[in-house]
Amino acid sequence: MATLEIRDLHVSVADGSDGTKEILRGVDLTVQAGETHAIMGPNGSGKSTLAYAIAGHPKYEVTSGAVTLGGEDVLAMSVDERARAGLFLAMQYPVEVPGVSVSNFLRSAVTAVRGEAPKLREFSKEMKKAMDDLSIDPAFAQRSLNEGFSGGEKKRHEILQLEMLKPKIAVLDETDSGLDVDALKVVSEGVNRFSSTEGTGVLLITHYTRILRYVKPDFVHVFAAGRVVAEGGPELADELENEGYEKYVKAGVS
Repeated sequence: MATLEIRDLHVSVADGSDGTKEILRGVDLTVQAGETHAIMGPNGSGKSTLAYAIAGHPKYEVTSGAVTLGGEDVLAMSVDERARAGLFLAMQYPVEVPGVSVSNFLRSAVTAVRGEAPKLREFSKEMKKAMDDLSIDPAFAQRSLNEGFSGGEKKRHEILQLEMLKPKIAVLDETDSGLDVDALKVVSEGVNRFSSTEGTGVLLITHYTRILRYVKPDFVHVFAAGRVVAEGGPELADELENEGYEKYVKAGVS
């Protein structure tokens, strides 16, 4: 049973003039197994920075604070070690990889995370079921990774990875971005299947409450100016839908 703990996390990025700009200014957050947390906030509030810092993106410099998973120091791990430890990041803008098929990518990723290559027949059966669950055409498996994919196809593929890799904690960055209502329902069902698996937790980053109609969070955290300025249950998301972020932005900069 893994717990993701973030304590007083400060993160900076290069500002383009040989200096740095602090984006996260002391974030505290705990995601326990069996919980779904939603992070909401306006553009530029630091939501995606948190996701990338947890995953180990080299652009983001952790200047102080701690991140642990099951008591292990995440910040001391390389990116691949974080994945093997059970962290998963679904990116807002997935990268295209021409020449690498979805099937080959998934089998390589599964091998890296599990520590051994799955038998081809078992892997094919597992992948087919996951694709069927996400209403993905079987021909999709032979296409180059994300190349020429629609927004919906990219997001379904992110959830396909999630279902195949079976991490402990999934960080989903704007998974609802660019999805029509049908794709949103399919992707949400995939997130719910994962979150119902014993020993897993979800950190869902979003601007809008749209996805929260299908993925019900246990906790909602409001980000503004690089820190958590409000926390509550699902009712907080309803408040944000009705009232917006203005009062929380003011709280963040005060």
